[in-house]
Amino acid sequence: MTRQGSYPHRMDQTSWAGKLLVATPVLTDPNFTRTVILLLDHGDDGAIGLVLNRPSSLRLAEAMPGWEDVAASPPVLFAGGPVEPDAVIALGRARPEVFPTPEWSPIVDRLRVVDLSAGAEVADAQVEAARVFVGYAGWAPGQLEAEVAADAWFVTDARDLDALADEPDVLWSEVLRRQRGDVALFATFPDDPSLN
Repeated sequence: MTRQGSYPHRMDQTSWAGKLLVATPVLTDPNFTRTVILLLDHGDDGAIGLVLNRPSSLRLAEAMPGWEDVAASPPVLFAGGPVEPDAVIALGRARPEVFPTPEWSPIVDRLRVVDLSAGAEVADAQVEAARVFVGYAGWAPGQLEAEVAADAWFVTDARDLDALADEPDVLWSEVLRRQRGDVALFATFPDDPSLN
């Protein structure tokens, strides 16, 4: 890979919160191979994000009855990452008439963290669609920056609908395809480079 120039992760900013991490082919950790992660928080204390493209086979109606009516398609639980597999986090796209508050501020555009304790009916009144994640991805201070410097991740702009993609299995290639320059070429990178 070329280290200088057109790669999206060459950004001069202190926080990548609200950005996407897109795994490069260099990243072979099975937890993160070909993943797209939305960073919820990034700062001096480290970073936290959710893997957006790992749907499970467990239907939301079975795991959290009532939430299936609020769920984006596919209505299943998503594996948000390997950290704290009992942690449950939901993201939702706010309805246009719902305004941000200090407790409910946007991550990207109209995408927000949904308060699961308020119940599905409250969420349904506030969001057009939601997605529920089990577990999350986390990095210690400086760890993510080191991984980005080692070309393990592209850091790109997010769209609020990335977190609710109805075809999460193709999100990795779709996000790469919409990038500028050489990064878009990675969208067609084969699973097994020896077959190229």
